[in-house]
Amino acid sequence: MMKTLAITLGLIVSAPAFANDVVNIYSFRQPFLIQPILDDFTKQTGIQTNVVFAKKGLIERVKREGKHSKADLVLTSNFSALIQLEDLKLTQTIKSDSVNNNVPAAFRDGEGQWVALTKRVRNVYSSKERVGALPNLTYEELADPKYKGQICTRSGKHPYNLGLVASMIAHHGKADTKTWLEGVKANLARKPQGNDRAQVKAVKEGLCNLALGNSYYLGKMLQDKEQKGWAEAVNINFPNQINRGSHINVSGAVITKFAKNPENALKLIEYMTDNKAQNMYASLNMEYPVKPGVQLSSLVASWGSFKEDSLPLDEISKYRPLALKLIDEVKFDL
Repeated sequence: MMKTLAITLGLIVSAPAFANDVVNIYSFRQPFLIQPILDDFTKQTGIQTNVVFAKKGLIERVKREGKHSKADLVLTSNFSALIQLEDLKLTQTIKSDSVNNNVPAAFRDGEGQWVALTKRVRNVYSSKERVGALPNLTYEELADPKYKGQICTRSGKHPYNLGLVASMIAHHGKADTKTWLEGVKANLARKPQGNDRAQVKAVKEGLCNLALGNSYYLGKMLQDKEQKGWAEAVNINFPNQINRGSHINVSGAVITKFAKNPENALKLIEYMTDNKAQNMYASLNMEYPVKPGVQLSSLVASWGSFKEDSLPLDEISKYRPLALKLIDEVKFDL
């Protein structure tokens, strides 16, 4: 079991300090999201877990600590962080037939430097009262002047939106994506702000009619007494079903370059990509399992099946720097 201690710079979840039967984790994912999975891993293997949690700064910390870092594993909440860790050469190769069998090639690095653990869709939420469901909506359509003053979103530079913009570049090229960004900016109801849940709240309050948000947030809001009303006010739409499919982002894991317990880190990744943990991710966190064939939660299943954009994450990652540049050029957040 994990013992928690909140501190200013993050949250440390501690087992007997850095013994041989542990795996030391730096996590962008909040402890309550992963604690049941880690507890079961310990129950199954006897390997204890130490977790350092922070919303930001963990990549810089791993880099700064270098060979003295105690991190064996980094758990990320988005694809951009996986790419940053790889680009900074802070990872080592994940060599596992089990992982390769569990995770489709599109959701793991071709060189084995990272692996996805869960999938989430970049959905568009629409007001039930003022708009209704939009089954044929596309991301491209968000730039249509008919939606002027109707769209809410968080910062364009947030990894969730950055991934979407990178995918647009991959599909349409630099020039068309810049034009699209300018169109979306012109349609914003307010300056980008807040998190994904705040956008759904804004739709409920009538500040906007459409909002970008990740799929699992709707499930979490429906379980929250205060936020349930926000979630019940919107439809969840899966963009681009009429063509390439909806953009997918992922949470994931890397084994760090200077891991002191790489074997235990690999065992944890193997566990997290296999049936039991994938089922727990689905039922507890309302996420889409990365392993094919794992049952969805009943709520997520109720949203229906959908087509995923099949573009590999490796391909999308090439355009992340350009995506950030274009977001700055159009002054999206200003």
